[in-house]
Amino acid sequence: MRVNRLLTGALAFLVASPNLLFAQGEGEGGGGLYDINTGLSVWTLIVFVSLLFVLGKYAWGPIVDAVDGREKGIQAALDEAADLNAEAARLLDEHREQIADARRQASEIFAEAKVAGDRVRKELEEKARAEAQGIVERALAEIERERDGAIETLRRESVDLVLAAASRLMRESFDQDTDRELVERYLDELVNEGAQA
Repeated sequence: MRVNRLLTGALAFLVASPNLLFAQGEGEGGGGLYDINTGLSVWTLIVFVSLLFVLGKYAWGPIVDAVDGREKGIQAALDEAADLNAEAARLLDEHREQIADARRQASEIFAEAKVAGDRVRKELEEKARAEAQGIVERALAEIERERDGAIETLRRESVDLVLAAASRLMRESFDQDTDRELVERYLDELVNEGAQA
């Protein structure tokens, strides 16, 4: 295509200016600055056209093919880069969605853990209250048993004391002052025996 255009342009130039090709130098002395040598111009034109023909047939085709191949390669690289850029954008969006999903799941897990922690705390508090109540009830029952046992022991000892005092009074029965003195002496003996034990 380009070669044909160049050849057409060269021929148009030649047709448009025939007087340049065939002008004769006028004057003596071999021509001036603006004089055209027709023979040299024709041969130059023939060599130029021949060179264009040879280049068009053997060189322009491979050069144009190489340039077109290079252009296609660059375009393919640009297309591939655009595809890779689109893929990277898609992957980035997926990554952002995954991060958002992971954050949402972490928030849900945290909320569930908080609810579970509150539930376990309440269960432990209830269990501790129940155990404390049980301990208090057992302690009260133990205190009551101890009190009942102490009362029973006191009652037995009182009976023994009364019986002992009565038996002494029976053995020695004097008068009221003597009985009082005897009971007081007996109580002092009991107190002294309790203090020594």
